[in-house]
Amino acid sequence: MLTVDFTRFPLAPGDRVLDLGCGAGRHAFECYRRGAQVVALDQNGEEIREVAKWFAAMKEAGEAPAGATATAMEGDALNLPFPDESFDVVIISEVMEHIPDDKGVLAEMVRVLKPGGRIAITVPRYGPEKVCWALSDEYHEVEGGHIRIYKADELLGKIRQAGLKPYGTHHAHALHSPYWWLKCAFGVDNDKALPVRAYHKLLVWDIMKKPALTRVAEQLLNPVVGKSFVAYATKPHLPKADLAKADTVDAAK
Repeated sequence: MLTVDFTRFPLAPGDRVLDLGCGAGRHAFECYRRGAQVVALDQNGEEIREVAKWFAAMKEAGEAPAGATATAMEGDALNLPFPDESFDVVIISEVMEHIPDDKGVLAEMVRVLKPGGRIAITVPRYGPEKVCWALSDEYHEVEGGHIRIYKADELLGKIRQAGLKPYGTHHAHALHSPYWWLKCAFGVDNDKALPVRAYHKLLVWDIMKKPALTRVAEQLLNPVVGKSFVAYATKPHLPKADLAKADTVDAAK
């Protein structure tokens, strides 16, 4: 289940991609299939080991084209172990809402992104996320949980202040919002509640079968209750002095 829409965020074979806070690796795997040179980075060592295993399995099964590469590694989003301007593409999906210093993470992503490079950022959408917080303290008051809810304009403002130029937005995963509302209502860790189990079966069926009916329904519902907000931006070809000047102007607005 991808949150980034690769029709709006195209990759070229050979693009060097950083999937920052990759989690289970869903976007990293898709980039690998598309012929990219992928680095999947996360602070969770257990997840990184699983991602590495899947990369190896994909290579053995011939799922990635010739020239594609994939590396899984542990790392700190606030101190990325890469030189400046190392990547053509950076993806950070459902991560920034967990990190206190989100401006620091944005600065690191901009540092390692090449001029002209592209970045995709996804976060939980304000409305559906507010419902989850209202229904359950357990949903967000956990170690490593969500510490903020972004409004779209707030996130886009931070993206601009970091020196990036947004070029598109959309919402995703409308069918998943009711599932999380049910989870919050019946208990985040309570997977035995009948409504939760029934809706989970629907989601699994939808992901596996991709029926036209639910695809159309989700497209219609995404603008209303899409669970995720997705923003795309580019790093301008500007001298550092001009970038600093642009940051100052944006901060003054």
